[in-house]
Amino acid sequence: MKRWWLLFVVSFLWLGVLNSFASTDKLYLHISGRVLDSHKEPVSEAEIKILLDGKPLAFRKGAHGHQEIEAIETEKDGSFQVVAEVPERALREGKLELEIFKSSFKPVILHIEPSELAFHGQDVFVVKNVILERHLGPAFWISTIIFVLAYILISFELLHRTVAALLGAAIMLIVTYTLGVWDPAFRIISYERAIAAIDMNVIFLLMGMMIIIGVLKRTGIFQWCAYKSYQLARGNVFLLCVILCSFTAVASAFLDNVTTMLLLTPVTIEIALSLGISPLVLLIPEILASNVGGTATLIGDPPNIMIGSYTGLTFMDFVKNLTPVVVLSMVVLFFFSKIVYGRDYAKAKVDDVEAFIAKLREEYRITDGTLLTVGLIIMLIVIFFFVTHGIFHMEVSVAALFGASLLFTYALVTKKVDLLEVVEKDIEWTTLLFFMFLFVLVGSVEETGLLAIIADGVYKLSQGSLTVAICLILWVAAIMSAFVDNIPFTATMLPITAYLSRVIPGAESNVLWWALALGACFGGNGTMIGASANVVTLGIAEAAGHKIKFFQYMKVGFIYMIISVAIANVWLLIFY
Repeated sequence: MKRWWLLFVVSFLWLGVLNSFASTDKLYLHISGRVLDSHKEPVSEAEIKILLDGKPLAFRKGAHGHQEIEAIETEKDGSFQVVAEVPERALREGKLELEIFKSSFKPVILHIEPSELAFHGQDVFVVKNVILERHLGPAFWISTIIFVLAYILISFELLHRTVAALLGAAIMLIVTYTLGVWDPAFRIISYERAIAAIDMNVIFLLMGMMIIIGVLKRTGIFQWCAYKSYQLARGNVFLLCVILCSFTAVASAFLDNVTTMLLLTPVTIEIALSLGISPLVLLIPEILASNVGGTATLIGDPPNIMIGSYTGLTFMDFVKNLTPVVVLSMVVLFFFSKIVYGRDYAKAKVDDVEAFIAKLREEYRITDGTLLTVGLIIMLIVIFFFVTHGIFHMEVSVAALFGASLLFTYALVTKKVDLLEVVEKDIEWTTLLFFMFLFVLVGSVEETGLLAIIADGVYKLSQGSLTVAICLILWVAAIMSAFVDNIPFTATMLPITAYLSRVIPGAESNVLWWALALGACFGGNGTMIGASANVVTLGIAEAAGHKIKFFQYMKVGFIYMIISVAIANVWLLIFY
């Protein structure tokens, strides 16, 4: 019996020795790296496989993974890290390869040479960075066609822009999860990547400012300012035009220019009729001023909001770099208005200035002084946070939401506003949804490579010259924005401008971003459909019986757009 027991113990120990020798035959292969595109931008969601002698090798994701899989996807920054358990002999004598695949890119199989392996005990390390070249496959062509069709629907108002953007985004996703499942070459954009493409900083900033303006407009402040403008001008129509345009420009720099024009237009029409002149001779300069004034700050116009959020440029960066050329363009606007409408101003009949001032004072008074005081104090706090954005590193949307929550809470507690009325009427949900779906659309064509191709084309056209790039971006943005919605155009240009800013010498001064902002905002003056403020203002005027034809507006707006963009061009070339 003792012999059997002794034999059992010896056998057990011998198996342990054999097992220890066997375990040393196993090595832990650690492969990490990054996958980039030809622009040195990270490629996320690229599929990674390890092949050993042509067969997929099971591995764990990351250094602490437990579940064995045969493929992983790269992270948002393009990085990947896997750990595989491999027999030493197979690793030293076998053929080790890395297979990388993503739709719209050429598949890559990289051979890992034995000399690339770094041994450290039982651990073997390999670092492999990969550059993927673009491939114009089915995903590229489908996404491009969908994007162009959605752009046409939005720009020419063939379908409500929110519905058009929703339709385009939904088709991009449905193609990915139907045809893309059947064949990976049809994958356009994943749901996760679509959500990541939505810039919530833009969405929340717009929402916060909509709430603040929605509460403030109930105090009568905008109409009161129009009455004050007439009081200061005292019958001098050109001076009245200068004052109204100046107020419109300043208001548009800090508030939504559509709301500003929405509230100022009825008062301007009434003042113009009392003077015996066409309201259009005051309204058109106001429209031009609203688009120019909104260019001065980060929050003044949607293109600026999008550029600021994408680049991280601060509120003060916009003020310092854009306000001087805006002020110069405004001075030119005053003289331009005098030249174009001087004869109309001279025809004004002012019978009893004092009586009309008294009438305006009675009709357009401040309706809630307390709410206005609180609102202005909160607005100053919000602007303070905007200005100190570079110090606190606080996203501008946080400041806007904070101010909106304070003002909204005060107005609700004091029962000065109705909750449902503000939520339903003042928060423009269709606009916010439009931005969200638009970001998905642009993210889709960025994924499939359309924007990269455009960026390469612009770079080749500019031949690497900063001067040519400035002129190209500025004038293309201006002309495009005159005829199509500048919001989708700006969204499309963001990654393109970012690439050009990296590869063109001298562009590190952010001058290309200022060219894009000036072109997109100034270009809105070119036609009556160039900006939302134009459409809203002229729509109200038409409803009041003062219609203007497309080319009749263009004879004024397009000429001033050319002048203002030329001023911006000279400014950028001299000071940058």
